[in-house]
Amino acid sequence: MQDATLSATKKSYLLIIMLLAFMQNAYSDDRIISRIEALQSGYPVTIGDSPLNARAALAQFYEARDYQPAWTSPAAQNELLKAINEISDEGLIPSDYHQEALRDIIQRSQDDTTPELPAELDLIFSDAFLLLGSHLLEGKVNPQTIDAEWTANRRQRQLHLVLAEALQSGQVYQTLQSLKPPAPAYHRLASYRRQLSALLGRPWPLHEAGPTIRPGDSDPRLPAIRQQLILLGDLPVPDNDSQHELGSSPVDQLYTGNLIQAIPTFQARHGLDPDGIIGRKTLAALNMMPIERIRQVDANLERWRWLPDSLGDTYVLVNIAGFDMVMVENGEEVLHQRVIVGGPFRQTPVFSDRIRYLVFNPTWTVPRTLMIQDQLPRIKSDPSYLKRMNFKVYKGWGANQVEIDPDEVNWASLSADNFSYQLVQQPGPTNSLGQVKFMFPNKHAVYLHDTPGQYHFSRLERTISSGCIRVERPFELAERLLIGNSRWNHDNISQARELKEPVNVVLNKPVPVHLQYWTTWVDKFGNLQIREDVYGRDRRLIDALRSDAQGNLQLTPRSKR
Repeated sequence: MQDATLSATKKSYLLIIMLLAFMQNAYSDDRIISRIEALQSGYPVTIGDSPLNARAALAQFYEARDYQPAWTSPAAQNELLKAINEISDEGLIPSDYHQEALRDIIQRSQDDTTPELPAELDLIFSDAFLLLGSHLLEGKVNPQTIDAEWTANRRQRQLHLVLAEALQSGQVYQTLQSLKPPAPAYHRLASYRRQLSALLGRPWPLHEAGPTIRPGDSDPRLPAIRQQLILLGDLPVPDNDSQHELGSSPVDQLYTGNLIQAIPTFQARHGLDPDGIIGRKTLAALNMMPIERIRQVDANLERWRWLPDSLGDTYVLVNIAGFDMVMVENGEEVLHQRVIVGGPFRQTPVFSDRIRYLVFNPTWTVPRTLMIQDQLPRIKSDPSYLKRMNFKVYKGWGANQVEIDPDEVNWASLSADNFSYQLVQQPGPTNSLGQVKFMFPNKHAVYLHDTPGQYHFSRLERTISSGCIRVERPFELAERLLIGNSRWNHDNISQARELKEPVNVVLNKPVPVHLQYWTTWVDKFGNLQIREDVYGRDRRLIDALRSDAQGNLQLTPRSKR
């Protein structure tokens, strides 16, 4: 009887404990629920001065856990703060993720018994994780708000599930690290950003325009140039025994010694002619302050976050701003060539697709815009142009199209509003597409192709096409792409070229192609490459990155030159 009484007492005691726990949880839950409901209704919810931003993901996260608190572990809180404190290395802004508010609420929670505080702490930590995770995974900026022609294959995951798993496993920091782009190129660029950050706060001279400096010359600007090249890694740090204040010796003002090798290296890294002559463009590159280099790196880190996890085992990648193309097979670069891209008013778009087939000896059906803007003025000024360039002229479209004699057309009477003809350039040495084109059908009508104008590849800035990409050595690319097509080799390709008529070759396995726009990257030797922003896209992206989560620009004081 006594045992039964004791057992009943224990059950009552346990019931009371469970009831108290339930009441405590329900008390906390009400505060989380009320804020989530406000967010779902479209009302702003602010913790301190920080608004909650991840509306949908917050609701999904707390609904899945019956609105119970999630951030009860101080270790988890500290891991999130650590990730936020380091996030500037990725070109993102710690304050976007409630950095100060998180620190403040942790401090307050140690001695503040306000009933609202636990729920507020929980919500703001969840919001910070979800927003940071989203920016690492997909980028902070929507690329189409920067350029309507930019199509990104952004990575996506259900972040409320990612957060739940991170808290359950106790791996908050590591989970956030895993959301960064896995590409080694991204991590090399982020690492170089940390190196550049070490230069912030140092004096950085602004070189005035002056006489061109050539090897052997003496110039008072050279000591400062030497110091800049040392800081940027283009010149080795002097030995301790030889250290002295640069400029204190007449020798420092001479363009001699290792400076003769360092200047061309610096020029090449900046896409300049590595002629060793310090002129206007080289001085402009030297005048580029560390903070400006960092901002440019930030823009390109963001572009990496717009890409999928993998570019493919085998792929072709065109860097529009770098004017080059690479082909990669199983992580190894097997081709590297120069390319020609669209001009500022006919920019090559950014997107990814797959090369599905090749056309040897292609015809060129002139797009209507080019017919009106380019071809018609040439025809009017030179009546022999069409025959000389091997064009056929068709009237009408589709099944009703009929070939006509160009001499029968009154070209002088035609205009944009009165042009019912189609121009098709036939295969041959004058064809604008050369002898091969690489097709990945897309809404932009853009592709890679050969060109009869090989001399243009000697130019440093190659923005002269109408949007398509001209390839320097296209038949090397064709042979690599056709390795998987057993009957196509060098001899077969040569025979196809001799036919003087179009030959279509479908790839057995389509190959991914990525048209990207990178103005900075770290090459395989560990050098930071910097190119001119030929389409003016960096500034818009940098401004968007520097704005907070609500779109307000966060100004950074400009360092004195």
